[in-house]
Amino acid sequence: MKHQQGRNNERRTSVMKGGNQTKLPHFYTLPFVFYLQSKVNWRYLPVSLFLVIGLAGCAGKSPTASKPDTASQKSDSNLTFFGVDFEQFDEVGRPIWKVKAKQAKYTKEKQIGQAESPSGELYQDGKVVYQIKAEKADIEQNGKQLFLKGKILATDPVNGIVLQGNELEWRPQEDLLIVRNQLNGTHKQLQAVAQEARVKTRAQIMEFSGKVVANSADPQLQIRTEHLLWQIKENKLIGDRPVQIDHYKNKQITERGSGNAAEVNLKTKIATIKQNARLELLDPPMQIASNSMTWNMSREIVATNSPVRVFHRTENTTVSANQGEMKIPQRTVYLTGNVNALGQRRQSLKSNTLTWYLDNKLLQAQGNVVYRQVDPPLNFTGATAEGNLETENIVVKGGGSGGRVVTEIIPQEGVGSQN
Repeated sequence: MKHQQGRNNERRTSVMKGGNQTKLPHFYTLPFVFYLQSKVNWRYLPVSLFLVIGLAGCAGKSPTASKPDTASQKSDSNLTFFGVDFEQFDEVGRPIWKVKAKQAKYTKEKQIGQAESPSGELYQDGKVVYQIKAEKADIEQNGKQLFLKGKILATDPVNGIVLQGNELEWRPQEDLLIVRNQLNGTHKQLQAVAQEARVKTRAQIMEFSGKVVANSADPQLQIRTEHLLWQIKENKLIGDRPVQIDHYKNKQITERGSGNAAEVNLKTKIATIKQNARLELLDPPMQIASNSMTWNMSREIVATNSPVRVFHRTENTTVSANQGEMKIPQRTVYLTGNVNALGQRRQSLKSNTLTWYLDNKLLQAQGNVVYRQVDPPLNFTGATAEGNLETENIVVKGGGSGGRVVTEIIPQEGVGSQN
C-alpha cells in the first residue's frame, strides 16, 4: 500500500524500536504499517495494536473464556516506543514543528506521549523561530497546536533569547508561543521572571504577565509590574499597569520611579512615566511628582511639561510649578510658571520662574515675586528674590512704581503698610 509523503497539513509520528523499525510477522504487518505511514493521531494507536495482538492470539490457539488479566490491560494502556518523531506541516508542505524523542510512552487514559529527552524546532514560514528541548515532557499535538509539559527550554536562535518554564504551547496559526509556569527568560540585555510569557514571533513582541520582575543590564534597572511588553527589535519595555522602576549604580539603588504606566527605551536609556508619576531620589533626598515625566538616565535629567511638585525631605520644603526640570549631577532644579515655594514654617515665595540650588540651599526667583512669612508676619513684593527659604533669609529686589521693593508689615492685631 502506498501513502503520499509530505501531504498537505500532515502530521507524522514515526516509531523505531532499538534503532530499527519494528518488524512483525507478515500477516500482522498490514494494519501496523498503515498506522505508521498514514495521517494519524496518538489516540488511534491502541486500536491498531489491539488488532495485531488479537490476530496473534487467534493464530496460536483457540480462545477460552477467562477473566480479564489486569496486568495485561495495564500493559496495553501504557506502550513504550523508541526513536519517535512528532512532525506537523502547513497547507503548502512547510514544517511548523518537528520534535524528536529517544523514547516515548503512550498513555491511553491521558492520550498523550510521555517523551524522554525530547528536542526539536518550531517553524514560522518554513524557518526555525525557536529550538526546544527538555529532560522529560508530556507531548500532545492536535494538528493546530503543540503542547509540552515538563522542564522546557526554548531558545530563539536569531535574538539569543532563552525561555525556561514547565509548560510550552505553540500556536503557529496565531504566530504565538506561550511559555508558562515558573517562567524565566534570559537575554544579553534583559532577564525576566513571570508567570507567563507570550511571544508574537512575526511581530517580535514578548508579553510578560503575572508578578513580572525584569532586570536590564544597561541601564541597570529592575522593573516590577503585573504586565510588561518587550518590543524586541526596538528594545523597548512598555508597562500599562502600575509599575516600579529602580535605577542602580554600582549595584546600589540611586533612584526609584513609579506610575500607572511607563515606557523604557533601553537604547536611549530614557524612561517616560505616566499617570501619577513619581521619582524618588536618595541623594539628594527628594521626591518629584507629576502626571507625566521624562527620565533620562544617561544624562541624569528629569523633566516634565505637566504641573509638578518637588519635595525636599530633609529641608521639609515643597516647590510646585506648571513645569520643571532637575539636573541630578548638578543638584539643581529649574521651575517655570506659577511657582510656589513653601517652607516648613509656612513661609512662601511665589514667582514666575525659580532656580533651586540644592547644595547651597539657595533660591533664585524672577518675575512677580511675592515673599510671605508668618513670624514675624510680613510680605515683600518685587521683581527678583534670592536667599535661603529655610532660614527665612530672603533678599527681594526691584518692583513697584519706580522699581522699588514693596514691603508690607502685618502686625498681630492689625494690618499696616510701608512703602
